[in-house]
Amino acid sequence: MTPTVVGSIEALRGMAGAELGPGAPVTIEQARIDGFAELTGDRQWIHTDPERAAAGPFGAPTAHGFLTLSLVGPLSGALLRVEGTSMSVNYGLERVRFPSPVPVGASVQARARIVSVSDVAGGVQALIRVTVEIPGAPKPACVADTVVRFYA
Repeated sequence: MTPTVVGSIEALRGMAGAELGPGAPVTIEQARIDGFAELTGDRQWIHTDPERAAAGPFGAPTAHGFLTLSLVGPLSGALLRVEGTSMSVNYGLERVRFPSPVPVGASVQARARIVSVSDVAGGVQALIRVTVEIPGAPKPACVADTVVRFYA
């Protein structure tokens, strides 16, 4: 999937309501989960012990919610490119939910909707609702309202 290309910050101002994606899928392997556990110190068995997790509530190891959240930036970044900017920065998050676990071996992909665009000094601030989906699953894995600033 190629990103939506917006020609300028001025053009982005008129994009409220635009739908983006879906993006390319990314498979969540046990090695990624284990690496995230090592980096963060979150070694809870539902993530890192395949044998115990198989008998647990999800029937398999699952990705950490924050691992899924950490993918929001690169997954959504592949959906939108704004030309004529000097930089874009992740300004924060408004709301994050994890409606469904991501089992090891699942693929995830992002869709997004530009909720609003407002002026800030030197550029614009976009509120972008990013939905991380597991194709075919009834609920998304993560829904995050991200705040991104684009500077001229």
